[in-house]
Amino acid sequence: MRLPRFLVILILALAGVSAGAQPAATLPEPVAQALARAGIPEAAVGVYVHEIGGEPVLAVGAERSLNPASSMKIVTTYAGLELLGPAYTWNTEALADGLPVQDVLNGNLYLRGAGDPKLTLENFWLLLRKLRALGLREIRGDLVLDRRLFADEAPDPGQFDDQPTRPYNTAPNALLVNFKAVTLQFIPDAATRTVRIIAEPPLPQLQITNNLKVVDGTCGDWLGRMKIDAQGNADSARLAFSGSYTLDCGERLRSFSVLGHRQYVGALFALLWRELGGSFSGQVRDGVVPPGARALAVNRSPSLSEIVRDVNKYSNNVMSRQLFMALGFNDAGASTAAAGNAVKQWLALKGLSFPELVLENGSGLSRIERISARNLGTVLLNAWASPVMPELMASLPVAAVDGTMRRRLKSAEIAGQAHIKTGSLSGVRSIAGYVLDAQGNRSVVVFMVNHANAANAQAAMDALLQWVHNRDSCCGRQERRRQGRKPVAG
Repeated sequence: MRLPRFLVILILALAGVSAGAQPAATLPEPVAQALARAGIPEAAVGVYVHEIGGEPVLAVGAERSLNPASSMKIVTTYAGLELLGPAYTWNTEALADGLPVQDVLNGNLYLRGAGDPKLTLENFWLLLRKLRALGLREIRGDLVLDRRLFADEAPDPGQFDDQPTRPYNTAPNALLVNFKAVTLQFIPDAATRTVRIIAEPPLPQLQITNNLKVVDGTCGDWLGRMKIDAQGNADSARLAFSGSYTLDCGERLRSFSVLGHRQYVGALFALLWRELGGSFSGQVRDGVVPPGARALAVNRSPSLSEIVRDVNKYSNNVMSRQLFMALGFNDAGASTAAAGNAVKQWLALKGLSFPELVLENGSGLSRIERISARNLGTVLLNAWASPVMPELMASLPVAAVDGTMRRRLKSAEIAGQAHIKTGSLSGVRSIAGYVLDAQGNRSVVVFMVNHANAANAQAAMDALLQWVHNRDSCCGRQERRRQGRKPVAG
């Protein structure tokens, strides 16, 4: 009995290899040459290419346990889409332990976080605007933040790369607002030879000292010419800027994370509530919503299908870590350990065993996370047969079009033909995703480099993507010949 073609494709995709298939074990010449020019030995790479519905094409160092950097987000987002569902949302609630009388709340106002990865400044403002629309103006009690859903695992923000003020190092939090970031806008003025620095949001707990000098010349490394001194603690902070700023740079933005979660939310609440015409004279503290508290307003996050797009297109580490924590929800709250176990159990239910897999936070912003090129490719092959494949694939950057791939391969034939997640750490570079070849067949492609010269690996990775796009697809072509069909693009 002859199996339907779609069933053959599904079986091959889930199996990851076809019977007797022997992929090439030698890198294509353009890739090998690019690696040699970059000073990267073959022993430091893992490469895996597998045509979907066909056979493995290339496997070089594919079994090596390597750090994938942000390509690990593929595992986290795929797990999230399947375990939580594309329509999953996070609800942030504003509650009160008493009813407002006229426009006054004599009790406490509670904000209960659910781990929303994208509770931005605008969405937080809308939540408070709903409270004002209800007629609430004066709050005479405290603002109580219920953040207990996430375990308190806050590490030293400078632990990863000694950059504690960078927002990507912000730890997960059940009530994460605006990524706990303050964005500074640098605006040079040629007439006065000065640079204005404008903070958004303008929190009074953050003091900015501006000693920048305006100079002429080309922009270049504008941050490298600037000295930034960050001081303070969780309650207040000071950012001092000295050095030079080139007029040619025009307006630039730089975000910082310098306050604690409680202090940031409290300061932003007080600022926005006052701007909305409200009055608040209480304290800001952590606590628990009491039984019987009444929900006054709710902010619902974008759906997970939208969230994963931000995570993968723009490699948002903070959102990825928030999503990873959501995978570890249980009666005791959520923790990174529980999330890691949930992902491994999910893989096991699919019959996927990755002994080398190490998950620290699911974002790839880690020195210890590990996976092999073959097994990351297996995840992508498995995802192709999943109901959530369209959402996952659409979340990956498109070569020469958007996200972290928007500036790559613009003049190549592969432009617009590949959905590729990128990864970048000091000593690590990676790509992983789907490539559509010239015959209309898609292949899974994974390329990871762990080496001191990894920053020079882009040319080799781009060469592999172009090679996959231009190669003569043997397996897909043979299958179509048996079926008597012509190639179908798309």
